[in-house]
Amino acid sequence: MALPRFTALVPAALLLCAAAQAAPDSNARSRYSEERAACASVPAESRAACVREAGAAQQAARAGQLTSDSGAYERNAMARCEVFKTPGDRSDCEARIRSGSTVSGSVEGGGVLREAETLVTPR
Repeated sequence: MALPRFTALVPAALLLCAAAQAAPDSNARSRYSEERAACASVPAESRAACVREAGAAQQAARAGQLTSDSGAYERNAMARCEVFKTPGDRSDCEARIRSGSTVSGSVEGGGVLREAETLVTPR
């Protein structure tokens, strides 16, 4: 028995609608899968926390709470310069953040080192 044409089209249309609605969610799911896979390389005592954080990030992404504030990184870096007591040291720190200073290291390796040279002429 042949099915009417519209009966065959309904499931296809439903699949397309579901795919369109799930597109943003599929990004969150694939990112969650990647983060979960990365948790496998974490030491056993930290693995459960890693998986929880991946789940929390996926939930926040679904709720639209993960946004990037590009100015936040610079504000945080400048706030770290407030530890310097003298105005000269503080301005040197701010210059290292703003300028094209030499950057080495990584967060994974324990930190990023910014290095700048200042030429001082003798009096």
